[in-house]
Amino acid sequence: MLKKIQRGFCNQMAAWSMLFRQRAMAMRWYRRMLELDPDDTLALASLGFQHAQAGEKRDALALFDRVVALKPDDADAHFNRGFLLQQMNDHEAAIAAFGEAIARDAAHDRAHYGLALSLIATHRLDEALAPLRKNTKLQPMSPYGWYQLARVQRDLGHHDEAQKILDHLDTFEPKVARQLERDTGLKATAR
Repeated sequence: MLKKIQRGFCNQMAAWSMLFRQRAMAMRWYRRMLELDPDDTLALASLGFQHAQAGEKRDALALFDRVVALKPDDADAHFNRGFLLQQMNDHEAAIAAFGEAIARDAAHDRAHYGLALSLIATHRLDEALAPLRKNTKLQPMSPYGWYQLARVQRDLGHHDEAQKILDHLDTFEPKVARQLERDTGLKATAR
């Protein structure tokens, strides 16, 4: 019971440290939580986020690897691994990690988007269509999935599909639609 109270206190102190933008102090509190319980997945993940934000991707990845080992059904931990692997340009491993996240939570919109980005980076445009479509279904008002879907459609030579997406995007996110016009050479037809 005492350890639980101490871990709660450490977590609160870490939160306050973050509120005052004291990352190093927050990291010390998360490490203290791990001294009390080395398998504390909240502390592992929180420390992983801090390492990631500090640009220490390998350290962050090692912490998320531990979270996955302790909680293999944690879709967010698999997603975070995928995101870090993607940032490290290990797209094949990222694809696998995003796939693990989706296997545990089919509605994990960010995992579908991340999967698509790594598929695009590895020139597997046909394969990127399905996760982009799923992402736009799960997040219909987020312009990023639509933007990438239009680019992939255009790159695959599906100009009519890309045009439909551009016109749709122009109805709710005109700034992103303008960027898509600049990047693809297409023009929105509704204006």
